Formats: sequence, C-alpha cells, structure tokens
Amino acid sequence: MDRNNHIVLPLMVAAVAQSLLTSVLQAAEQPGVLKIGSRRELFVDRYLIDRLEGAVLRLQKPTPREVAIVFDQPWEGNNCGYQTFFQDGNIFRMYYRSGHLDIKTDRDSVERTCYAESRDGIHWVRPQLGLVEFQGSKRNNIIREGFGTHNFVPFKDANPECKPDEKYKAVARDKGGLYAFKSANGIHWSKVSDRPIITKGAFDSQNVAFYDSVRSRYVSFHRGFKDGVRDILTCTSNDFLHWTEPVWLEYPGAPSEQLYLSQVLPYHRAPHIFVGFPNRFVTHRNPKNHIHSGVCDGLFMTSRDGLVFHRWLEAHIRPGFVVERWYARNNRTAWGILETKADIPGTPHQLSIYSSAGYKQGKTCWLRRYTMRIDGFVSVQAPLKGGQLITRAIQFEGQDLVINYSTSAAGSVRVEIQDGRGIPLEGFTVNDCDEIYGDELERVVTWKGSSDIGRLAGQTIRLRFELKDADLFSLQTRQRNR
Repeated sequence: MDRNNHIVLPLMVAAVAQSLLTSVLQAAEQPGVLKIGSRRELFVDRYLIDRLEGAVLRLQKPTPREVAIVFDQPWEGNNCGYQTFFQDGNIFRMYYRSGHLDIKTDRDSVERTCYAESRDGIHWVRPQLGLVEFQGSKRNNIIREGFGTHNFVPFKDANPECKPDEKYKAVARDKGGLYAFKSANGIHWSKVSDRPIITKGAFDSQNVAFYDSVRSRYVSFHRGFKDGVRDILTCTSNDFLHWTEPVWLEYPGAPSEQLYLSQVLPYHRAPHIFVGFPNRFVTHRNPKNHIHSGVCDGLFMTSRDGLVFHRWLEAHIRPGFVVERWYARNNRTAWGILETKADIPGTPHQLSIYSSAGYKQGKTCWLRRYTMRIDGFVSVQAPLKGGQLITRAIQFEGQDLVINYSTSAAGSVRVEIQDGRGIPLEGFTVNDCDEIYGDELERVVTWKGSSDIGRLAGQTIRLRFELKDADLFSLQTRQRNR
C-alpha cells in the first residue's frame, strides 16, 4: 500500500464520520420540523402546538341568524332534507331532496331533487326550470325525479383536467351502492355509469364526494354501520369511477358515537385541512314522544389526511330553544360552507352554514343560517392574566407573519421568534414585538416597527405567542407583494 494512503484514508474516514455525526446532531436538534411554506394554518388541532401554558384550545360556537329558506312549495312536501351548498362564481347553489311523509305510516311519497340559488347566501330563490312536471305544470325548481333522488349530492369539480361536460359531479344512492352523475351546468344531469362506483357501505344518509386539489384525487365520505353503530367510511379515486376499498375513519381519544352524517369538505382558505360537521344521533332520548326516538346535535371535526380526525366531543350546534329541533333527526348541519357578507355593515365577511328543523314531523321543514368568523372554528384562548402558545419547530416561506386574532379592550397579543431550540432571536423577542390589540382577520406582526422576517425564511424557528384576554385563530407567512 502507498505510504500516503496510511495518512489520507484515516483522514477521509474521519471526515465522513464527522459529517455523519453532524447530520445526526442536526437531526437530533431539529426533530419533526414542520415545513409549512406559506400556507395558512388554523389552530383547529394541536398540529402546530408544542406547549400551551395558561391557554386552551376553545371550540367556537356559531351564531344563529335568520331562517334561510322555508320548504313550503307543494312539490317540496313536508319532509325536505339532505341539503347541499357551494359557491359557483357569483352564484350560491343549493340542492335538496323533497318528499312528502305520511306521519302515520312513516312512508315518503315520490322523492325529487330540487334546486335553489342565491346572490348572497342569505336570500334564496327557486328558479322555474321547466324540467319536471308536477301536477300538470313544469313551473317549479325540480331538476330530477326517480333514480338516485333520495340523497343526490352534487359538487363543482375542481380537477383542472375535468371535461367540460363533467364540470359538475354528484353521487347518489340507489340499488347496489353509490352511483356517479355528471353535468355541464349543474342543472341537467346524467349517469356516468350504469354500475355503482362504490358498493361497500350502507349509504342511507347524505354521502359526499369532492376533488381534493392538494392531493390531486377524488375523495368520498359515506355512511356505514360499524358493529351496529352508524359511522363513516372513506375512499379515494383518480378518475371518479374506480375507487379504493373503503376504510373507517379514525377518531383518537373520542368514544364510539352514532354519526348520522359526515359533512366533510376541504376548508377553502386552507384546503390541506378537512373540516367536518357530523350529526351525532343520541338514539335513546325522545323528549317529544316521536314515532322515532333519538335527538341530534351538530359536531365539529378536522383532519390533515382525510383518515384520522380530531372530533370535538362538545356540540358545535345544540338544538336550542326551538322545539322542532328536539325531534328525531333534526338539527343536522347541511354540507357546505359559504363565505357571506356580514350582518353588521363595515365588518368582514363571515362563514355561513345551515342547520335543519321540521324534519320527520309531518309539517313544513326549514333551514336556519348560522355564522362564524373567517377561520373561526377553534381558537387558542387565554384570560387577561395571560397565557402562552409555543409552536413546534417550523420552517416557513415569505416575509411577513399575518395573524387572525381578537382581544378585549384590555387584552393583547405579542409574538416572539425563537430558534429551533427555543432561544429568542435578537430583534424578535416578545419585548421587541409591538403590542397588538383589536379584532382583525389579517394583522401583520411587527417588531420595533418592522415586519420583515424574510431573512429567517427556510430556517428552523419556533413562535411564542403571549396572549392576554385574547383569541388566536390562524397564522400565515406570506410575501409582501401579495
């Protein structure tokens, strides 16, 4: 062997060993770093949270508003249900099932799919479509009758490769499972196939599907019975025709409960997060001595993969004072979230959801609108004496940190930027942070008058929020020119 090799080889081995040791130490110093890029993150779970001290995650409750629509037309009957909402450009669309219930026999007459629309998500009209005849006239808003109308649930396809004549899609139950439908305009519909696309499940509920633009796939959430308990199955597809084998959702830390609906969809301001509004069915209670026992309330849950959900155990929407909501299978949250103008002029837009009353009672059914703050499903909340949130180690893109927050007149928010080990960075300590108070959806955080955090982009950092009588709903790092 060459004499020099006795010197070079040990040096090479030492260099490699040192490199490996450095990599190991860096990995040990930065375990589980979250690369959030510039996406908006909501505090709907503990994904971003390392520690809470004197602060808690608080489920926010929607505010009841006006009755959005009363289903009082002759062709709608007394048993409308399974409402679906989505925004389509300047139009808000609603689809729903009509039917007339014989309360003595508990049997429905012919079921139909009806359509309504709105310019603001608050005032709804029934266009005269001239498609389906009812009692000798086509002057109605019926779009379908017959096959698949028990729970016909449409959506607008966000797939960039979607064909023009399939711009709108729907799933509906009939013999053998869930069937696929398509439409070019959301009004005229046809079956995609004569065979069901999904066959594993019970499907006797509002089964939903949509295109997941973050993961580039179609997703379905539908009803099944797991050990005799109503529960939710999910599966995925690349083409809306061929689907994976359905699997059960998981809810770590939550008990087995009767879940009548799923109402899962991607949140439009943070589409990597799925939100759901399942209907909890408490079967043994019957305060009104109805022919069917059971009362319901609306729940809230979230997921980051579409399979494992954090389900809040407390009700999101209670039945409340309205007597009709304490009957079987009422107080059901419709599928869809609309962004609507606020009730108070000069204030930001709100989120609107809708909840049912009058179902299965042999009388008129209706929907009430409920509103929430933008991003306002859950907050990190602290009292006036103070609390803090420390995030996990993250890496971000952008130049500004923007937060959605609310404080009292005496409350405040301050933010500190730390390195990955939790050591405050010079110029970004909590004392450097300009005090934040008020109520804003998008507040740019500043330290001694400057908001520029661009030099920290790509580095591993932590954020420490000091909260006093304050709620923190979401954060985002972004470029200034946006």
